[in-house]
Amino acid sequence: MGLSLGSFTAPGGSARLGAEIATLARRIEAARFDSLWVWDHFFWDETPVGPGVTDREMLEAYTLLSFLAGVTENIELGTMVASATYRHPAVLVKQVTSLDVLSGGRIIFGIGAGWFEEEHRALGIPFPKRAERFERLEETVRIALQMWSDEGEYERAKPFDGRHYHLERTLNVPQVLRRPHPPILIGGAGERKTLRLVAQYADACNLPDSLTLEQLAHKLTVLRQHCAQLGRPYDAIAKTVNGARRATPIEAASIPHAIEYSRRLAGLGIGTVVLASEKVDIYAPAVLDRWARELLPALHELDVAGPKTS
Repeated sequence: MGLSLGSFTAPGGSARLGAEIATLARRIEAARFDSLWVWDHFFWDETPVGPGVTDREMLEAYTLLSFLAGVTENIELGTMVASATYRHPAVLVKQVTSLDVLSGGRIIFGIGAGWFEEEHRALGIPFPKRAERFERLEETVRIALQMWSDEGEYERAKPFDGRHYHLERTLNVPQVLRRPHPPILIGGAGERKTLRLVAQYADACNLPDSLTLEQLAHKLTVLRQHCAQLGRPYDAIAKTVNGARRATPIEAASIPHAIEYSRRLAGLGIGTVVLASEKVDIYAPAVLDRWARELLPALHELDVAGPKTS
């Protein structure tokens, strides 16, 4: 069971935000969540339920993950999901490597092709066409795997020559603690490209909560077909869903519905539901207390695995 931290409107405003997030992260860990996730955005986006970009508070993902790693001890941390368009891939892999080392091997590398065009245009970040974004996503994952392999060590660092990225030397020292590498989670549900990349490279997929149970079952069937074509064991890939709409209890009365929805997801083979925090007052102790008391024990009884490789 995971939780996505997407609300930064904390009591006391920006001056208190660091202290409030530190307290919240420790309470999330104490509540026995397995993983804590952050968005990779620079602006808050209300699409498709609102007007698009707003001036609501948003923190940069890897700065926030570094902070969370410093105030927690055991919970796994990741991006849900990083955009391959925002950072040069070798820099991104170095950031994830540094986080893995400093957190004691607790980082999950969540990555996607990127989609938020308005955010790119606002900040002057190039926004390639869809096909190129997926090419860049694949090269980013390939660079990560090369930097995290033995070839990333000093004596054996080799070049990478892709269509969009050219690295003279994929040196990566210190190397990640989690071996063979931090779990790679690819977000999205595209059947021809995204799920094929999941089958080829990823340790976990993340499917959107906007899909119905029937649609999720279909996406998993497509993933299974890609795995068969590539010779990859389907069961080697952890299945996750961002459960913002159906699995996150907004009120106490909705907890039974959240449990039943998660049970049905587990029946599909989906092992991790990531609750959303932006629709509740996550900084209020009563919310986490109620979830810890009434929701999480029932979900842990489902006995499903998260996106781990060890």
